[in-house]
Amino acid sequence: MRKKRDNHRVAVAVMAGAPLFELAVPCEVFGLPRPDLIDPPYEFLLCASGPDVAVGFGFHVPRTSGLEDLIQADTVIVPACADVTQTPPADLVAALRLAHERGARIVGLCSGAFALAEAGLLDDGKSTTHWMYAGELARRYPKVDVDPAVLYTAEGTVFTSAGTAAAIDLCLELVRRDRGAAVVNELARRLVVPPHRSADQAQFVPVPVPENPGTGLGPVVEWARAHLDQQITLADLAAQASVSPRTLIRRFEREYALTPHRWLQIERLRRAQHLLESTTLSIDQVAGRSGFGTATSLRQAFARHLHTSPHAYREVFRLEHD
Repeated sequence: MRKKRDNHRVAVAVMAGAPLFELAVPCEVFGLPRPDLIDPPYEFLLCASGPDVAVGFGFHVPRTSGLEDLIQADTVIVPACADVTQTPPADLVAALRLAHERGARIVGLCSGAFALAEAGLLDDGKSTTHWMYAGELARRYPKVDVDPAVLYTAEGTVFTSAGTAAAIDLCLELVRRDRGAAVVNELARRLVVPPHRSADQAQFVPVPVPENPGTGLGPVVEWARAHLDQQITLADLAAQASVSPRTLIRRFEREYALTPHRWLQIERLRRAQHLLESTTLSIDQVAGRSGFGTATSLRQAFARHLHTSPHAYREVFRLEHD
């Protein structure tokens, strides 16, 4: 049983040759102090077997702690490894098993999933990794149900993500679970990334770069966010963009890989989550202010997309943050 601390301890396993990006993501999300946003802050540790670890492009990362501290953490994150054909370090695998037995949240980013699989933490559960490595993960660990199409997975206290940018998605999802939608929305805004991409969104979406970035949909989506409590139609959005509905659909799919309807639904859900977390408004009032209209519609949307009810969501948030 873990000893409760005021600060949630996040330990990142630093492996030799680790790619910089996946290592940097948890450092940015959990390690950078933001006292005006995340208070109390996360306690952040870089854990390794040796005193100084060489990672991608010749950078050296001085460890702040050893693997014995990783075992005692609340969240353990394993970034991508240097070579998926190599067996993960035995001391790290043993530490992951011990941390998991203690009830820690274990996270594999990209090919970090191989270390979790070696520890047996992915057996009989769904997981993912970068689509390039999914076949190798499934071949080496036949007990693991590898889904190469999703951005990230959650199986109890064990999480895995696809490659590169999906590591950001999963880390933000963990912050949302810890601190709520309002905090993660602001954090994502500071990182200049989307605050939420659903776990089952496809890993690879061929989204071309707009020829003229100045013609983006930013003003349209900001207008929609300011009017979420009102009925918004495709025609309304098209009018704000001064284009035809058909052209608007193409632009949304190009810039967001979503239809306007799906984008609007995600924004309404996010607004409802924020209101449930931060206010005492009734379910009917939350439904009205987030644009669902009725409590019934809100409950149906929560059941379909979040697999819970607005009331249960609010109660869980209160229990976790009281």
